[in-house]
Amino acid sequence: MSCADMVIRPEKPDDAENISHLHDEAFGPGRFAKTAYRMREGHHPVGTLSLVALDGSRLVGAVRFSRAVIGGRKGALLLGPLAVFRDYSGHRCGLRLMKKGLQEAASQGFELVVLVGDLAYYQKAGFKQVPPGQILFPGPVDTGRILAFEPVAGSLKKFSGMLTIETAD
Repeated sequence: MSCADMVIRPEKPDDAENISHLHDEAFGPGRFAKTAYRMREGHHPVGTLSLVALDGSRLVGAVRFSRAVIGGRKGALLLGPLAVFRDYSGHRCGLRLMKKGLQEAASQGFELVVLVGDLAYYQKAGFKQVPPGQILFPGPVDTGRILAFEPVAGSLKKFSGMLTIETAD
């Protein structure tokens, strides 16, 4: 599979069924128990940052971002979920999709993007590990997997405390 020719565009309402199928394949039913997934329940992702990747007419990947408040400070995002179908995995499709979302987040003035994930993968997009205890989640999370991307250099040091999802979009 080549991701070089895939088209990345904003998510549309009629993509919902395909995205749900993608999340089922990528994460399975266990995703509903994860803290970051639970936090996003009932909240709408930022529409202009919810992107899909298309190979021809087939939706092959999706990424979403939710507005986050960290220790009472706005201006951050929680990235996720990010997923691509298995047959596109390992071809940098997810990375390309995520980088496009991060560029858009930066252009919209967001100062920080946080996620829970594997540093070995996400550092390719500029993420780094958050010092343990600086950003907290309201449920079980491996603190070594809390990562941050700084669209504004040095912005991580401005954010500390409990991360919650902002209710207004």
